[in-house]
Amino acid sequence: MRGSSAGFYAAVATRGFRRYATYRTATAAGLVTNTVFGLIIAYSYIALWSQRPHLGGYTQAQALTYVWLGQGMLSAMALMGGGFEDELGDRIRSGDVAIDLYRPADLQAWWLSADLGRALFQLLARGVVPMVVGSLLFTLWLPADPLTWVLFAASVLLALLVSFAVRYLVGLSFFWLLDGAGVSQVVWLAGLFFSGMLLPLNVFPGALGTVARALPWSAMLQVPADVLLGRHQGGGALAALGFQAAWAMALLAAGRGLQSLATRRVVVQGG
Repeated sequence: MRGSSAGFYAAVATRGFRRYATYRTATAAGLVTNTVFGLIIAYSYIALWSQRPHLGGYTQAQALTYVWLGQGMLSAMALMGGGFEDELGDRIRSGDVAIDLYRPADLQAWWLSADLGRALFQLLARGVVPMVVGSLLFTLWLPADPLTWVLFAASVLLALLVSFAVRYLVGLSFFWLLDGAGVSQVVWLAGLFFSGMLLPLNVFPGALGTVARALPWSAMLQVPADVLLGRHQGGGALAALGFQAAWAMALLAAGRGLQSLATRRVVVQGG
C-alpha cells in the first residue's frame, strides 16, 4: 500500500469530517428527517409488537431501541446514499481519477479514510440526537454492562468497513459502465431491505431470513443492533464480530482486485 504513514490517512479522515461539518443546514434537515421517520416507525412498531409482544425475539422496548438505533446509523452507513461512491464515479467519468492514481497514496485507503471521517461526523451529528429523542419519548432497552458497549463500538466500526467496501465496489463499477446509477439504486434498495432498516431480519421467515442474515448488508445494522441489545453475548458476540470482519476482509479484497483490474485497463470514460 502506498502512503508513508497512518498520520497521512488520519489527516484525510479529519478532512472528511470537517468537510461534512460545513453542511450545517443539510445536517439540521437530516436530523429532522431522521427524527420524524423514527417517530413514524416507532409507532408502527408499537402497534405491531402490541399484537405480537415477542416478535423476532425482541421485547417492545428492544424493538423501539432498534428503531432509533437504525435512524442513528442510517446516514453513517450511507444506506440511502450520501457517501463517496457517486463522487468517485464522477471522477472516473471525467477522467480526474487519473490524477488520484498519481497521488502518493493508495486509492482505496484514501477513500476509506475520507469515508470514515464522514461516517464519524454523521454518527455524532445525526446519530446521537435521534437516540436522545427516542429515549425521552419511549422506553428503550439499553445495556448496563460496559463490555457490551465496547463490543457494540467494535461492531459499528466493522459495519462501517463493510458499508465502505460495498460502496467502493459500486464506485469502481463506473470504470465499465457509462452510467452507474442503476447499480447504485439496486445496492441502495438491497441495503435498505437486507440491512434490517425496514424491519429486523429476525422477523423474516424461513429461508428468506436465513439468506438475509448471511448477506453483507446484515453486518451494517442487524448485527450491531443485536450486539447492543444483548442477543449476542460471550462467544456469540465474538462470532458476530467475526462474521462482520469476514465480510469486511472479503469485500475489501474484492475492491482491491477490482481496483487493480480497472487501473490496468485505465480506460477512463470521458478522459
